[in-house]
Amino acid sequence: MNMNVLQFAVSIVLFAVLGFGIGFIINMVLRTTWLPVVIALGVIVGTLVYNRIVPNVFDVVILTCGLLGTVGGGWTIHVLRKKGYRMF
Repeated sequence: MNMNVLQFAVSIVLFAVLGFGIGFIINMVLRTTWLPVVIALGVIVGTLVYNRIVPNVFDVVILTCGLLGTVGGGWTIHVLRKKGYRMF
């Protein structure tokens, strides 16, 4: 499968920002810190296993960036809570 370089770059940024945003919102609403990371990892592994997909290098990089965005959202909430900010 061929992927354009522009598509690859946009996909990396898009997955990282989506992972951060969704993880941040779930952290605020559910008041948990690392649950979105576990959910994201479960969705990724579950989708790959259910569809019997063997990921190529592009898929691994894009999904890893999305997971790193989710970790970034959890870390941001953790730091904000330590500094005294309350979320909901």
